[in-house]
Amino acid sequence: MVLAALFIVALTLAGIAYSQRSARNISARFPNTGELIDIGGFRMNSVHLPATSEADLVPLVFIHGASGNLLDQMHAFAPAFEGRAEMLFVDRPGHGYSERGGRANDRPDGQADAIAKLMDMRGMPRAIIVGHSFGGAIAASFALRHPERTTGLILLAPATHPWPGGIDWYYRLTALPYVGWLFAHTLAAPIGLRRIDSGTRSVFSPNPRPADYIDKTAPHLVLRPLAFRNNAVDVANLHAYVTEVAPRYQEIAAPTIIVSGDSDDIVLADIHSRSLARDIAGSELLWIGNLGHKPDYVVTDVVVAAVEKLVGKPGDLRAAVKLAEERLTDGKAH
Repeated sequence: MVLAALFIVALTLAGIAYSQRSARNISARFPNTGELIDIGGFRMNSVHLPATSEADLVPLVFIHGASGNLLDQMHAFAPAFEGRAEMLFVDRPGHGYSERGGRANDRPDGQADAIAKLMDMRGMPRAIIVGHSFGGAIAASFALRHPERTTGLILLAPATHPWPGGIDWYYRLTALPYVGWLFAHTLAAPIGLRRIDSGTRSVFSPNPRPADYIDKTAPHLVLRPLAFRNNAVDVANLHAYVTEVAPRYQEIAAPTIIVSGDSDDIVLADIHSRSLARDIAGSELLWIGNLGHKPDYVVTDVVVAAVEKLVGKPGDLRAAVKLAEERLTDGKAH
């Protein structure tokens, strides 16, 4: 019995040591490229790209989804909007290189408030808020809590409404007190490292994942113990949060465009995007055939056209959607 207990303790210590070493290696492989700014009690990390003299769009703030960091949205959109807009790419509290802050940041509304404070520090009074997946819940909360600062909303495959069923087991386990800490500090890294390739491919499915996606966006960062636990708490809290907040989406007055695909197996667009389009008066849903969960990468051109529409530029969004669908259908055929 004593030997068995000692063996378990030894395995646990070995797992902790492996996870700590993995975290150091991950941070060394993907060092911070942003700037940490104290927003009042904790520091948030971001990359701020100022407007140029040629800018023809309003400022844009990008909010990444679960398991992500600012590099995910930056790799997709910085080239697309280069020279056209002031851009702020944010590591959400407790993700990437941002500190977690207090318990308020366990919920999307707390994270929305943190982003508003960061905008203050960056000198951005108003912006179009672009949120992908989990970031869609935060973007919607931002519009509710800071309407005077929301020029518009672009919601990409957003997770905003209650859904049937649960969440993956490792989120539930990691969000638990004590046991969750132990899992995050022992098994999360070895299991997660084996799943990086397949997991990122599944997020893009049925569309192909860009060949440089892993190297450019650093999904490994979420496998560091603290980030892994913060991510799990976010996901575990989301259902209760959107159940509480979804009835208020009708209060959102900001011009809103939602971009979703009919082949998204991560966030069910029939539940989230269609409901959001129903709830926000005057919003526009761009429903794209053969598109999975990553409109930010797969139909970046449609997102650019959506931003242009929100600022009043001429253009045909439906034509942009049709071209994207033709491209995706052709890609599927081949």
